[in-house]
Amino acid sequence: MPESDDSGIFLFSAAFVWKIASDEPLLRLMKKLFLVAGEISGDSHGSALLEALPGEGFCLLGLGGPKMHNISSQIENWLDQAAVLGLWEVLKKYGYFKAKMEETVARIDAEKPDGVVLIDYPGFNLRLAKRLRDEGYTGKLIYYISPQVWAWKKGRVKVMAELLDLMICIFPFEKELYESSGLETVFCGHPLVDSLAEIKSADIEREANLVALLPGSREREVVKLFPPMLDAAEILLEEHSGLKFVTTGATPALTEKLRGMVDERSLGGSIDVLESSGQEIMRRAQVGVVASGTATLEAAVLGLPYCLVYKVAWLTAFAARRVLKVRFLGIVNVIAGREVVKELLQDKARGEDMAKQLSALLDDRDKRNQLIEDLDKVVRGLGGGGAHKNAADAVVKALSET
Repeated sequence: MPESDDSGIFLFSAAFVWKIASDEPLLRLMKKLFLVAGEISGDSHGSALLEALPGEGFCLLGLGGPKMHNISSQIENWLDQAAVLGLWEVLKKYGYFKAKMEETVARIDAEKPDGVVLIDYPGFNLRLAKRLRDEGYTGKLIYYISPQVWAWKKGRVKVMAELLDLMICIFPFEKELYESSGLETVFCGHPLVDSLAEIKSADIEREANLVALLPGSREREVVKLFPPMLDAAEILLEEHSGLKFVTTGATPALTEKLRGMVDERSLGGSIDVLESSGQEIMRRAQVGVVASGTATLEAAVLGLPYCLVYKVAWLTAFAARRVLKVRFLGIVNVIAGREVVKELLQDKARGEDMAKQLSALLDDRDKRNQLIEDLDKVVRGLGGGGAHKNAADAVVKALSET
């Protein structure tokens, strides 16, 4: 979509024709849409959604990040304040979020948009949905990128069904979950299918005996998970001749941290720390060990046989076990309903256990090929592409019913 002018309103030829013919205000032809995203990923999904909207008139307002702001100047870039992680960090900014909630509710009340699109960010967005309904907002409330209530608080599904008009989800099993509570739901497909299509189809050959070590995108994940990955590498180097390892950081700073940790172990001759993307490594490596998170789904889409690892503080793990409503941590396993990918969590996230799983995949071609086949089956369930276009179509359809 073209960039907006200072009013944040896109002007299309059909609107001009109507204006000239009838001298009616242009805004009468436009749907007013208010969007809320509070994280980097939400900003990416939100901007892609807006770019996929058809060539009709939209007045776009809301809260988001730089990508959404570039599309409409009336979408405020608040990510510096909004994108906080962890309970303590949120509590420290309680006053800010309370004030922002009041400001947002007042702004929606004044603007009276035809629809509000809430993009992930459940801590703020679910509270906003309730406030809007309590304040009497009668426009369409649409949620895009479902919060993972199915993992933590399934009871919220019923509450969401009472508040929302439409859920647009990216995992196939979510559609049945929400529809069973009476909430209209559209499965649009997963955006990763689109974003990884080019590298997936690229002419990159897998390198025999190359092992990917991918410890996550946050510093605390690198600190906890990369040392046991190095332990696994040392064990495997003793058992397998000719092995090479490769890793990369999510940021230049993390890449340098990884390089320093490799050098401390004197493993620089066996482990390459690259500036390239994790996705490229996933396409090149024969097997890998991947920290739980989006990267595990990326690895599945790109066909990398891997084992999943994760480790948090014992108190966090204890609390998680009490509230977790699913059998598995990895989303691939959640989708499949069984342990397709081996999960090494907490005290099992050790070098010995990682080495054992990687060795089994390296030594057994049939085992490796079976895992690749199982991953492909999961990925086929994520849709055939066009996720953001499908989501945009669902938004337009919902607004047409206003």
